[in-house]
Amino acid sequence: MDRESLEQLQLERLQSTLYRVGTHVPFYRKKFDELKVNFEDIKSLDDLRRLPFTTKQDLRDNYPYGLFAVPLRDVVRIHSSSGTTGLATVVGYTRNDLKNWSNLVARILTGAGVTKDDVIQIAFGYGLFTGGFGLHYGAERIGASVIPISAGNTKRQIQIMQDFRTTALVCTPSYALIIADTMMEMGVNPNGLSLRVGLFGAEPWSEAMRQEIRDKLGIVATDNYGLSEIMGPGVAGECQECNGLHINEDHFLLEVIDPETLEPVAPGEVGELVVTTLTKEAFPMIRYRTRDLTRLMPEPCSCGRTFTRMQRIIGRSDDMLIIKGVNVFPIQIEKVLFEIEGTEPHYQIVIERENHSDKVTVLVEVVESIFFDSMKKQREMVDLIKARLASELGIGVNVKLVEEKTLERSEGKSRRVIDKRQL
Repeated sequence: MDRESLEQLQLERLQSTLYRVGTHVPFYRKKFDELKVNFEDIKSLDDLRRLPFTTKQDLRDNYPYGLFAVPLRDVVRIHSSSGTTGLATVVGYTRNDLKNWSNLVARILTGAGVTKDDVIQIAFGYGLFTGGFGLHYGAERIGASVIPISAGNTKRQIQIMQDFRTTALVCTPSYALIIADTMMEMGVNPNGLSLRVGLFGAEPWSEAMRQEIRDKLGIVATDNYGLSEIMGPGVAGECQECNGLHINEDHFLLEVIDPETLEPVAPGEVGELVVTTLTKEAFPMIRYRTRDLTRLMPEPCSCGRTFTRMQRIIGRSDDMLIIKGVNVFPIQIEKVLFEIEGTEPHYQIVIERENHSDKVTVLVEVVESIFFDSMKKQREMVDLIKARLASELGIGVNVKLVEEKTLERSEGKSRRVIDKRQL
């Protein structure tokens, strides 16, 4: 579809969505009234800027069903966040929503190179988390064989890979590295497996981490993006070129804004991603602030797909650490550590407040042989890491080397930051 036709389709679907929320969701009706916006006056995509933002707090304030645009009898699936930082956010799907969800995830899988001949091992947690089910139904949609093993029990995961001849792995990138390390402990050679591709998401990860996964598992490692409030996985995903995530623009309208001014950033600049759903029936979202930081990539991809791409998520505007007045993202520290030989792909950032000043300590797992070296060599490694981090971050941090498997492991999202300033 050419860009003009696509934008016309987006506008028609946006107008339909605005009618849906304007007539069926009191929250949006009130928001429109406060801004003196009549949803019927939205005549172009540029008019999107006149509409209100939606935040995660809005979802919590309307818990559980306040933002649903259809009666509960039309909702065939309910998912929810964990609610660890307050009330859970609850999302719903009509039968048609589930059909669209399956098709969109099927696109992402196909772009990554998955076919009906693949055996896909889904090591995301099932249940209220959207990731497992989203990838599951997308895989079935293209006719692949699905192993719904869920998260955890890493040694069993590896045994299943061997016995069932798994060709595609779905999990978080940090868990992929845990699997790789466990394989090494078990004496399993990844080259003896049928595994050839991995689809990883649910947490930011660097190019260095991608290379680590490639090297240890011998697979193509692709990124995909989604969030429960919008749909789950299926919003965007990388093709085999691994150069930006193709956005399913016929179902989602994306903006990139400055998180401080809330104004659009210049084309190609990094900012906060804002998403408007265009086809969701049960739970439409208007200008949802994801807090994820990225940039749009309008230039064409060599794979031939014509949808606009977005850069891989580099962090979150609300995960940003302000240390001694400097903005720091954990992924910057990860990037440096992956470039230093002898470090392991596991680290933790501890922030404390001493004498009214921030003190940052980066705990770095290193290979066992480092601890058999002289103290001089250990100090040299610490000094090297400190110098590289100071250059990357613009501030000095403390570095402490710890033995392998000292830091807490997670089969879900890794806890990279311990901020004791809030205690």
